Amino acid sequence: MKLETKLFLYGVLFFIPIGIVYGVWSDGEPVGMLGIPLVGGLVGMIGAYFALLSRRIDPRPEDDEHGEIEQGAGDQGVFAPWSWWPLAIGAAGAVTFLGMAIGWWLVGLGVVLGVIGLIGWVFEFSRGQHAH
Repeated sequence: MKLETKLFLYGVLFFIPIGIVYGVWSDGEPVGMLGIPLVGGLVGMIGAYFALLSRRIDPRPEDDEHGEIEQGAGDQGVFAPWSWWPLAIGAAGAVTFLGMAIGWWLVGLGVVLGVIGLIGWVFEFSRGQHAH
């Protein structure tokens, strides 16, 4: 987690000054002057989360400079191999963002579809009480 932490925290050192420079050079253009430093804040939050997470977990094979590829072998997590729910969530996101261009009524429809897709994805393997 050390590399990810540094990557995102260095992003703060890039985006905040660039946002200030952009604000000066663009004569106060409001979207970029506010948006670029906000991106710096967002990557700072992700970097802070990774910094906290790296203190709680053991070092990974990726964190060892002399680590070998085979040290990372084995299970990397549990994933649903044939799940259609991520496609439904992606389509709902597309409908939501399309609604911002076409009409706000479509945003509501996209949010409803997104909530349905998210619930379906979270409870995909739940059949009955605590079933796996």
